[in-house]
Amino acid sequence: MTEHNTASRREALTRRHFLAGSAALASTAIAPSPAWSNPIALAATSRILEVKGKAAKVYGLIDAAGRHGISMVLAPRFSVSIKNDLAEETLIHWHGLTPPPAMDGTPMLSGPTIRPGETRPYDFANREAGTHWMHSHVGLQEQHLLAAPLIIRETETPLFDEQEHVVMLHDFTFRDPKDILAELQAGSGAHAGHAMPASSMPASSMPGMLSDIAYDALLANDRTLDDPEIVGVERMGRLRLRLINACAASNLWIDLGALSGEIIAVDGKSIHAVGGSRFPLAIAQRADIRLQLPPGPGAWPILFRSEGSTLQGGIILRQGKGAVARLSDQGEVQPALDLSLEGRLRSVAVPPEIAVSRSEIVRLTGGGADYLWGLNDKYSLHDTIMTVREGERYEMILRNDTTMSHPMHLHGHYFKVVEINGQRINGAIRDTVLVPPDNVITIQFDANNPGTWAFHCHHLYHMNSGMMGALAYASAA
Repeated sequence: MTEHNTASRREALTRRHFLAGSAALASTAIAPSPAWSNPIALAATSRILEVKGKAAKVYGLIDAAGRHGISMVLAPRFSVSIKNDLAEETLIHWHGLTPPPAMDGTPMLSGPTIRPGETRPYDFANREAGTHWMHSHVGLQEQHLLAAPLIIRETETPLFDEQEHVVMLHDFTFRDPKDILAELQAGSGAHAGHAMPASSMPASSMPGMLSDIAYDALLANDRTLDDPEIVGVERMGRLRLRLINACAASNLWIDLGALSGEIIAVDGKSIHAVGGSRFPLAIAQRADIRLQLPPGPGAWPILFRSEGSTLQGGIILRQGKGAVARLSDQGEVQPALDLSLEGRLRSVAVPPEIAVSRSEIVRLTGGGADYLWGLNDKYSLHDTIMTVREGERYEMILRNDTTMSHPMHLHGHYFKVVEINGQRINGAIRDTVLVPPDNVITIQFDANNPGTWAFHCHHLYHMNSGMMGALAYASAA
């Protein structure tokens, strides 16, 4: 690619991405439905965290009682309002829900951004219980922690006698993310030389470049291991951890340490339990893990370790009032996430048998020194990569031709993982799947939500550098 072509493509990319709040979109503004009468009120606002002894200004989504995010029981309609208390425009995506297109919260595809001081209503039918989350889809605001849990329980009374705890995970930097992206796009930083993690890692653990951004901390519910959250647990009780990888650019390993557990849901959907003490969790994925606690008393760290890095965060489970050992936020360099668990996951739900209308290859491309990423060599964020017709079933064959893993997320739909590297499986139902370098994963989805939908890598810097396209219905305007 010539220097001129690279500059032209990046100019088009930047122009299209940041026109989200322009007057040209005013005609698509969302009006409240008649049912919108008593919504959950959230504010997109700024707040101050202390990270490693330093004050840091970040964003958040806070309710009227000062709580972060939403915890609710499944109702026929999802009714929420967002007030923008920030000094810049924003737009919130309901990750894990399948709203109509106008309420999906994606710039250029879902209407205008929310202006400072404006309140935006969201009201739509919803059947998606589970561990979900919500986050900004504007620029790099997600790296500023403009994200929060979205927990929707099926019933008011828990189906099982168990304690529950939600953990929101973020990679954190004191740097301005715009500076990070500019450095990457200028061909400097770790990515320029395709730098690898520490040489202590076995070669087999490094299928490509694992990390292109150095972070200052890994936060678990806004706290580091210097001052971790301590969760009181019951003696010999059962605990359900709802884990959300809200990192901008970090795939994680979940390390239960001396404990073992069962992963019982992924991306809000129930699976047949798979046991273990270490589980992969890619960017934007969620995992519900059930633990049977020891007789105690004692304290048990649950660690979250960043792929290709020594950085780690965590929480402490404690039964009784014993002392908690101090833990470092640095551990051993972690290997790449692989697909060994993905190949074992089996969904509880059984979709009806429908013939597949068409299979289509979508290549994950780019990633050179120019830091342009794409889908089928398209880099302009909203180019249509696949067209479908309502009522039909499709397969998308994701082939990673790059040197990095990509957590691929489809808006407005769930999909089933049906093939990994040529091996057919009856896999999990998800909304985000990790595609490692040189791997091919086939997903199957039903075209049951007409509109034009984003499909993108959830690594924030890859997405903002072009790895995003659109799934369009043939009848969509």
